[in-house]
This record gives sequence, C-alpha cells and structure tokens, in this order.
Amino acid sequence: MRDHERRALRVLRMVHELHKRGYQLVRISPGMSASGGSWRCSVTHRGNTLRSHGAMLRDWDLAAHYSSRQENEYFGWRDARQDTVQQLADRFVERFPQIVSLGRGEDWSYAGWYTRMLGYAEQGRFPVAYADWWDRPDPRFLPLSDGESDLPLPPPGEAEEAEEEEEQ
Repeated sequence: MRDHERRALRVLRMVHELHKRGYQLVRISPGMSASGGSWRCSVTHRGNTLRSHGAMLRDWDLAAHYSSRQENEYFGWRDARQDTVQQLADRFVERFPQIVSLGRGEDWSYAGWYTRMLGYAEQGRFPVAYADWWDRPDPRFLPLSDGESDLPLPPPGEAEEAEEEEEQ
C-alpha cells in the first residue's frame, strides 16, 4: 500500500474508532478532487448527510475535511503527523466538539456498513461518493477507487436536499 493510501486508511480507521467509542452517528462523505489526483474524506454526523444518499453532505461547513494532498497533516493538523488512530480520534473529539456531540449514539446499520466498507479500503479500494470525472455510477452501489463496486450505498442520512434559491 502506498503512503497516501495508508494515510487515507488512517482517517477511515479513526472514524471506526469513534464508532467504537459510541459515536456511531459520525459519518463520512468520501470523494475525489476534480482533477482526480486527491482522495477526500469529509467527516460529519448523520443529520448532515442526505436521505437520498447517505454519503453526501448537505452543508459543507458542518463537516471536517481531509484531503490526501494534506498527507499526514490530518485535517490540517501539523501536530498530528505521527499520531496513531486512537490519538487522531482523541484530537477529533477535542477539536470538533459539535460533530462528535451530534455524532453520539447508536446506528448499527451504518456501523455495520462502515465495517464492510473498511474491508475494501484495507485492500486499497477506497469509497468514492462523488467525482467530476466519472460516468454516472450504478445507483445501487457506492463506487470504489478502482472503478468497480458491489458495496451498497450507506444507510440514508437525515438531511433533505438543499432547496434551490428562487430567481429574483
């Protein structure tokens, strides 16, 4: 596994650690940059993911964002370069109190889906909910970075689609 994949996996494992600590309402919205050169992972709570697609954000500002371009400066943290998964989870709880507060609770359906997804990521096949350069994916499955998938979409979130502003 390449360095950028190990780092991306560390972010996914951090979220899994949060789930084990009782924050199963914490969710991810993973995708690719417009150029396709960077994998991204936003971390939020169930209330900020869409009912129509459980891996899509409603409000960008209500999430913490990681990009593989950040390398080991997870979420822009220069003091976390050598952190373990558990230490990253500790920092996340400390630095994103609103997300973890809204992420506390049980969601065994999502936690089970997440464990399955993590198995793919451990093989170097990362989840991709959005990418500008892909054809429209099969709506039954969440695409993986190798372009194929039999991973079902995650359970729905709680957010409605944002309404388009009316033209004046």
